[in-house]
Amino acid sequence: MDKSTPIMVIGSNAFSASSFIDYLLTVGYKVIGVSRSKEIDLVFRVYGKNQNLKNYTFKQIDLNHDLDAVIKLISHEKIEYIINFAAQSMVAQSWDFPDHWYQTNVVGLAQLGNLLLKEKTIKKFIHFTTPEVYGSTSGWLKESFNFAPSTPYAVSRASGDWHLKCLFENYGFPVIFTRASNVYGPGQQLYRIIPKTMLSALTRQKFSLQGGGKSVRSFIHMDDVSTALVAIMSDGRIGDSYHISTNEIISIFDLVKKVALLLEIDFEELVEQAPERIGKDFAYQLSSEKLRIELGWSDKIPLRVGLANTLTWIESNLDTLRVLPTTYSHKR
Repeated sequence: MDKSTPIMVIGSNAFSASSFIDYLLTVGYKVIGVSRSKEIDLVFRVYGKNQNLKNYTFKQIDLNHDLDAVIKLISHEKIEYIINFAAQSMVAQSWDFPDHWYQTNVVGLAQLGNLLLKEKTIKKFIHFTTPEVYGSTSGWLKESFNFAPSTPYAVSRASGDWHLKCLFENYGFPVIFTRASNVYGPGQQLYRIIPKTMLSALTRQKFSLQGGGKSVRSFIHMDDVSTALVAIMSDGRIGDSYHISTNEIISIFDLVKKVALLLEIDFEELVEQAPERIGKDFAYQLSSEKLRIELGWSDKIPLRVGLANTLTWIESNLDTLRVLPTTYSHKR
């Protein structure tokens, strides 16, 4: 890929996007970030202290209200590669405002896709979507479009994926779908389970363990996801899907217990029991065999190392983080 042409990252304020931008800058790419909000606080802006920050440009544009500005930017910069992280992403809150989720994740995405059909410079549109489209998995699931969404959030993402798939099949739109397992790492929002558990332990606050923590997930460090995305951007097949996941699963109960042990705090002192979230899927087990075999990717960061890495970030910024909210605040 030509490093003289900038890569566009849409939804650049998202944790995954901010981390991916940091990786792209580190390995020598130019990047244009687009987000509806101004740049996030430096403590969450993973790329904020990158030595190649001069190669980064940020543009505040709301895709729901000013798509023309995005298209003009793409045309002017002759963008070839776009990575799309933009989405209303919270699951529980999607029950309260389903129309907001459908507007961004279906209508907004469909409008963007249709306009991008006219931009002939684009070689690949990498769509960072979610395993929630599958519903609860049974065993290690390979890539497919056999969706069974169980929440408004999952329905909205499944619908958006299907629309882009139709654009590929009928118009040759150069989309590639990526579905990552539970991503974590330094800079993640405090309402996500790993940083929230760590911050709760450090500040001696109770952590609410929903449903007894019985559900199981595969947690992957964002640095491993970034290497996968570059491999997909470089050699992934247009119209195809790739799972980005480790080969290990862990229950939420055991994850929280690992954090408690890491911080040397009694598990019972840390947690309080809470009802399970409505529509929560029991398991996401994504087979990443395709990514490993076809593109030669592998994850490098074990969970114990990634947890320690994330804890270092929290401890280094504890004075700042401890006064910030640990709950999600919705905005349309």
